[in-house]
Amino acid sequence: MITNDGHRLAFHVTQGNGHTIVLDSGGGEDSSQWKDLVPKLHTETGATVITYDRAGLGKSDVVPGAWKVESAVSDLKSGLAQLGVTKNVTLVSHSQAGEIASYFAKDNPKMFSGAVLVDANLPPFFTDEEIPRLVAASQPQVAAAKKDPDKPENRQIISTAEDFAPAHKAFHKVTWPDAVPATVIVSEKTPLDGSPADVQRWRDAAATFAQDGPNRTLVTAKGSSHEVPKDRPDLVLKEIEDMAATRH
Repeated sequence: MITNDGHRLAFHVTQGNGHTIVLDSGGGEDSSQWKDLVPKLHTETGATVITYDRAGLGKSDVVPGAWKVESAVSDLKSGLAQLGVTKNVTLVSHSQAGEIASYFAKDNPKMFSGAVLVDANLPPFFTDEEIPRLVAASQPQVAAAKKDPDKPENRQIISTAEDFAPAHKAFHKVTWPDAVPATVIVSEKTPLDGSPADVQRWRDAAATFAQDGPNRTLVTAKGSSHEVPKDRPDLVLKEIEDMAATRH
């Protein structure tokens, strides 16, 4: 358990050699999302593998109010610092964790040797046209979550919805640092399966992100839903291993 800004967070460390792979879960998911990948990654790479529970999830303390990416970045950075991890990090981020990765890498590029963004939220997707569509589409889910607000996944849905529009207008302007190589895995079915237009925009955003800087690779997870770590663990494992191997 580490403490940051008055709350405690659970970090899970599988100790290895001089480089570190950090796995950051998607929205509403805790560190158990990666439980099957951790031992394989550790065996294949020899790296230290770290997972953690974001605030309000798993064994970490609840922090009331709107979800703020700045707080999430602070939690992860503080946790890694308290564990002595300050460089040679390969960051693996699923879904909502793509937002944490983008802000963290922008401000601390020297800390990262590379990133694998797994069907992650990426800045190009959150246009002024797309944000209202996402807000409208999420309304039934938010309303359902409010009927059982103490459930961790529901708490996450509610807190993410609170400042969604302004937060994502700001996120749209974030630029990924050229110094940090990135593999972008995009799911074939995407998280927006019900709307062909939004599905295409999600794919286009991943392609745009991959094209917008050096050392970026786009990979499609064939046959996978948004839950790529569950549907295609083989692919995720391969891309993490490749990124870790080329950077150390």
